[in-house]
Amino acid sequence: MEIVTRFAPSPTGYIHIGNVRSAIYPYLLARQNNGKMILRIEDTDRARYVDGATELIEDTLEWLGINWDEGPIVGGPHAPYFQSERMDIYHDWARKLIASGRAYADPTPPEKIEAYRKECNDKKIPFLYRNFRPTNTPEWEPGIPLRFKAEPKAYSWHDEVMGDLSAGPEVLDDIILIKKDGYPTYNFAHIVDDYEMGVTHLMRGAEYLSSMPNYLAIYEALDIKAPKIVTLPHILRSDGRKKLGKRDGAKSVTEYREDGIVAEAMMNYLACLGWNDGTEQEIYTKDELIEKFSLNRIQSSGARYDETKLLWLNGQWIRKIFTEQGADALYARTQNFWPESAASATDEYKIKVLSIIYDRLKNLSDLRDMTGYFFENPKLDLDMLVNNKFLKKLSESELEDLLKQAIMKLDGLSSWDADTLQTALNELLSATGKKPAELFSLIRIALSFAPFSPALNLTMEVLGKDTTLARLNTVASAL
Repeated sequence: MEIVTRFAPSPTGYIHIGNVRSAIYPYLLARQNNGKMILRIEDTDRARYVDGATELIEDTLEWLGINWDEGPIVGGPHAPYFQSERMDIYHDWARKLIASGRAYADPTPPEKIEAYRKECNDKKIPFLYRNFRPTNTPEWEPGIPLRFKAEPKAYSWHDEVMGDLSAGPEVLDDIILIKKDGYPTYNFAHIVDDYEMGVTHLMRGAEYLSSMPNYLAIYEALDIKAPKIVTLPHILRSDGRKKLGKRDGAKSVTEYREDGIVAEAMMNYLACLGWNDGTEQEIYTKDELIEKFSLNRIQSSGARYDETKLLWLNGQWIRKIFTEQGADALYARTQNFWPESAASATDEYKIKVLSIIYDRLKNLSDLRDMTGYFFENPKLDLDMLVNNKFLKKLSESELEDLLKQAIMKLDGLSSWDADTLQTALNELLSATGKKPAELFSLIRIALSFAPFSPALNLTMEVLGKDTTLARLNTVASAL
């Protein structure tokens, strides 16, 4: 049997990390088994539809390297892949349920339904619409809601993650299949589409688990076989107390991308957010994830979201890209992350800067804050200099004298490379009798006035002799 999975997002706004994980797992399973993955856009909730959201979904998947075998852009034998274009299909299946007596048109006004609900609340009993089912129903036509006619009974089923599950007849109800506007509900449309498109493994979040008995009832009424059910655990807040949401600081994937998270790190992190291969491995390439992924290693309990871990992984991947693919490969991803002052700098110069600072980056956007002094003279801040923990015991005249000795030494160098500079700095240590923390901190701050800079000899090599000496002279004069 060919394995067919699907990712079926709704174009209702930004795509968050939970959405993306629901795309990664079906993708890994399909690729591992030489199967197919379908992208289907569930756009039947017209009130929440957002222009451009479909393109954002497509762009995000392409950024992550998740390609689909059927769906928008690529087409396929089960087109169309937008639910809003499949209305005739849903209506045909709805009429099958009507013909078999398992669906009925419901003209009951919303205010009356709300009264039924209030009546149950007042009596402190569960509200089940099947207890208020209308007796005389009109012939169904678009414009009237269509409801499923439940036949309450117990259901049992197997979940590839949660194991064997069951539910009693008390959870079955007359759920809406087709809304008043003629569009199907998710509860109906996904069942029809998954069957028509040959989906073998249905992977989705745990929030749908409570609805499974109603879904099984619809499968049964339509006389179709349900796909294998794979329930993905909730993504929880870092404290593990509840499901992660916008109010908890959860950002969209687009925001993470704009912050400088690389695609490999995002896929690596989300794939391991609720799954592991039983080893201590933490860094996975896409090919390794495809090779090692397995349904039986998806955890059934919620997975805690840890942005610190994501940032750590991102730093690991930035270094991995640089060391394995080269400086040019990493540089190609940095185009939107340099400070404004770098606009006129050459690619060659920026690659030199990147080559000495990449191993300190957690995000590519760190480049904006960490590299400004490579492109423009930093603002003079003598307080930062004289209050430095390594320098505050030295007088301003001592600091000036040390800088002048450094200037004289460096000015006499015939070559300006990292090794020569390191030798000169070491000789300066011997000549001045100062500790490395004192002398090197003084020169580093004078050159950058930044809380951080790469190795001093590398920083000086990239800045060049003229800029280095000019900045040291400026600070010495100011002192």
